[in-house]
Amino acid sequence: MDKVRFPHGYKVYLPLAVLFVFIFLFMPRTGNFKYDYKKGSPWMYETLISQFDFPILKTAAQLQEEREKAGSGVIPYYRYSEGVADEKMHAVESANLGDYNYLRPAIQKIMAEIYSRGVVSELEDGSGNTWSVIYIQKDKRASKYPVSETYRVSEARARLLSELRRRNIDCDVDSLCRYSGVYDLIVPNLEFDPQTTELIHDESVDYISPTSGVVNTGQLIVSHGEIVTAEIEQLLDSYKAEYENSLGYTGSQFLLWGGNALLAFALVFILFFTIFYTNPNIFSEFNRYCYLLVVFFIAVLATYVVERTGHENMYLVPFSLIALYLVAFFRTKVVYPVYMVSLLPLLLFAHNGIELFIMYLVAGVTAIFSFRYFHKGWQQFVTAFFVLLSLLTTFFMFRLIAGMKGFNDYQSLLYLSLGAFFSVAGYPLIYLFERIFALVSNSRLIELSDTNNKLLRELAHKAPGTFQHSLQVMNMADAAARAIGANVLLVRAGALYHDIGKTANPLCFIENETLGAHYHEGLSPSDSAKDIIRHVTDGLAIAEKANLPGVIKEFIVTHHGNTCTAYFYNKYLEQGGNPADASDFCYKGHRPTTKEQIVLMLCDTLEAASRTLKDFSQNNISELVERIFRTKMQDGQFDDADISLKELSILKNVLKEYLMQVYHARVVYPKRLSRNGK
Repeated sequence: MDKVRFPHGYKVYLPLAVLFVFIFLFMPRTGNFKYDYKKGSPWMYETLISQFDFPILKTAAQLQEEREKAGSGVIPYYRYSEGVADEKMHAVESANLGDYNYLRPAIQKIMAEIYSRGVVSELEDGSGNTWSVIYIQKDKRASKYPVSETYRVSEARARLLSELRRRNIDCDVDSLCRYSGVYDLIVPNLEFDPQTTELIHDESVDYISPTSGVVNTGQLIVSHGEIVTAEIEQLLDSYKAEYENSLGYTGSQFLLWGGNALLAFALVFILFFTIFYTNPNIFSEFNRYCYLLVVFFIAVLATYVVERTGHENMYLVPFSLIALYLVAFFRTKVVYPVYMVSLLPLLLFAHNGIELFIMYLVAGVTAIFSFRYFHKGWQQFVTAFFVLLSLLTTFFMFRLIAGMKGFNDYQSLLYLSLGAFFSVAGYPLIYLFERIFALVSNSRLIELSDTNNKLLRELAHKAPGTFQHSLQVMNMADAAARAIGANVLLVRAGALYHDIGKTANPLCFIENETLGAHYHEGLSPSDSAKDIIRHVTDGLAIAEKANLPGVIKEFIVTHHGNTCTAYFYNKYLEQGGNPADASDFCYKGHRPTTKEQIVLMLCDTLEAASRTLKDFSQNNISELVERIFRTKMQDGQFDDADISLKELSILKNVLKEYLMQVYHARVVYPKRLSRNGK
């Protein structure tokens, strides 16, 4: 077994150091509440005694109930008018009481007492009869008064009538007050103020106390093994809030920061070795490596930031989108472990970390699997549906464990639905990442492999033989890449475009020659070699004009490496040419550097060479493959590629088997005899 080399160089460890610093800076600056609990589950820790005084925080439901109650209990605001009372009391002096003028002082005294308590209109508000208290502003000071201590106009007139009758007057007092106009002198002296009433109402709704009592130091919060009820959960939530906000950490700040640093280092350490043991080649691809670290940091940052806004908001975070961001550029054997590591901060810092970790792990695995089949256009919503289904299944699984009594957590269900939708809405950002990190996503490779695109249709039209050759190379390279775990989509796309330069001069290549037309007749070996070699530079020019990705251009440059056009070079030597001019017959590309480029080089050469065989026996095919591999190795074409001898051996066996299946002997179809046997 080949030994995996430990990565070296600042390009590996500097990004890790930067990632460590960023994670450390976002770590909590207070101690973490070390208990995890859920209503309906037993308290599995030691008996918890309060170490300090803390207020009991009201639940969201309690606060909402109080707001609704405050909203329904509007207290009206009135202003006391001194001028109304003075004016009407003075008007009693001119009232025509006839023979009963001696009642004038009594009337004034009774009215003074009525106006001092206040008179309100009976027409202010239809719901006024439900008020128990009102605000009255008098002498620049507002106070609450019971409604029973004030008078409506009708009540004030009844009080005046009652007091006068107590004096045993020998007349109809009611008629006297009515015809003398005394009744008309009783008017409201409390003026309703709608603006101030509305303001006081709004303040009463907005400024509801968030607490409902205090737990003192030494008081029991919960005992070991006790079931966490709604009341105990409220106490624990309040204790946790006070612990983390003010008294969460009483030790040395140096120890706190040291612990945070160790946690941040642990996350980076686990990520590093996850990459190392799944695909160490990532370390040598700086853009892909940086992208992976950025995606990991996005997951960590989302956990920290959203948890601080409220643990219930964690259901909104589309962690499954992280899995899709990884799937776009990496193989599944890398995606699964890296995604799992990206979820570790949920266990460390989220309120219900275990539940969230399991929930998003299941959702991520579902997204990875589903996206393989539903990734085009509207089909992504099918993936979102499966993600939502997995989230809801896991969510209700934990609810069943906790008991479904009185379940009404509809907000969480809404958040989960939105989070699943965000996994689709956020996927187009992958194209931005492609630009930033100069990467090519799997979706882009699939699009490039569609033979109906303009560039490949032009190749099929101008150079049909080359197009068929490219298709054969693609199929052969597909089988070879799968055998050694190379990027199949990348190899397929590279195979289709590696000879795209032949469209510039298709008849120069034998596979495109028509009957009776021989391009190289009359050309010197040197000129023929130059025209053959030019398809690499022509291919780069066409790829540049068509904005093909850089990784595809690399296949154009490396599929011949720096090998020679052996046929024309040998012909040149046979004609007495100088061996010192061998460079004129060599391709100006560079040797392959990746497994995928090695696979394409071998498949390209073998597909063309296999067409020259006269006998497709097992021995001949085996000898051809061995010779091609030996020649490439002697030419040093494998020297710069990160491929092992074991993988080269696997490629040999796979390509031999593939060619034998393509060129296997067929049954000779006999000539059909006529009825007379001829």
